[in-house]
Amino acid sequence: MTGRDIVRVAPLASGTVQTLKVSEENAHGFTLTNGKQDVLLPFPEALGQPLKRGASVEAYLYHDSEDRMTATLREPLARFGKVARLKIADMNPRLGWFLDIGLSRHMLLPLKELPSEKSVWPLVGDEVYVRVDRDKEGRLLARSVKEADLAPYAFKAPDAWRNRWMDAWVYRSLTAGSLVVVEGGVLGFGAIGFIPSHDRPRPLRIGEKVNARVTFVREDGHVNLSMRKQKEVGRGEDADKLLAELRRRPDGAMPYSDESPADAISKRFGISKSAFKRAIGKLYKDGYIEQKGSWTHLTEKGKALASSGDEAEG
Repeated sequence: MTGRDIVRVAPLASGTVQTLKVSEENAHGFTLTNGKQDVLLPFPEALGQPLKRGASVEAYLYHDSEDRMTATLREPLARFGKVARLKIADMNPRLGWFLDIGLSRHMLLPLKELPSEKSVWPLVGDEVYVRVDRDKEGRLLARSVKEADLAPYAFKAPDAWRNRWMDAWVYRSLTAGSLVVVEGGVLGFGAIGFIPSHDRPRPLRIGEKVNARVTFVREDGHVNLSMRKQKEVGRGEDADKLLAELRRRPDGAMPYSDESPADAISKRFGISKSAFKRAIGKLYKDGYIEQKGSWTHLTEKGKALASSGDEAEG
């Protein structure tokens, strides 16, 4: 046999779709072969197809619950080396998160792949972006994604997205803000976005679905987003929040003012200092508050408003 007569056969590997031939039928299903290796296609995974010896099939390979290489004719939600958004089916506090890949066995996203801060851990039902990899035994394993993993799939957001409310999924949560993939719809996979910390109500979970407004479309096609309404609407809502804090206090005063540091305002009210100042300005202009040093007090008009149970006028 000459070198040109040698036929290279792809080894059976999990997470791949391969063209295999039916070599026989047995009590458990069909034996498929690539000419060098065999793998079982269980009857349930054959989807009722009447396969005959010698027939060729396109089969997806994975490890079953007993870690045996297995074939299926089902269309998987994830393939090796690809990026996918997968729903969390279960969580084991010692191992990690189990992801639904459309098969009888879930794929593990190990604990070490996510931050140690539990407040940003995903919950069952959340959908996480992952890169499909394999462990040392060749079994499918999920890895957390980075921007470099998403870049080949993402597209540049169009300018028409500005001020549009969009659905997005968090893929990384930082102190400075949350990195997301914005739903692409008919345009495709999605666009990469960033929600600054002052434009989110709290640190967001990885895998959490959010609805946010595109505030800026960058030259590279990435977008900045905010989960807050535009200033005129948000100012009234923030003013109501501050009034609620003041009316909650017996003396109608709180130790926050224009002089308060931004981090203290964000921690207490979940808004940026600029939003706080806009709300304070509205309440002051309407005559509901006055400021004395580093404290803000309800005026008599503000106390009357609080007693009536009404909110600040929009």
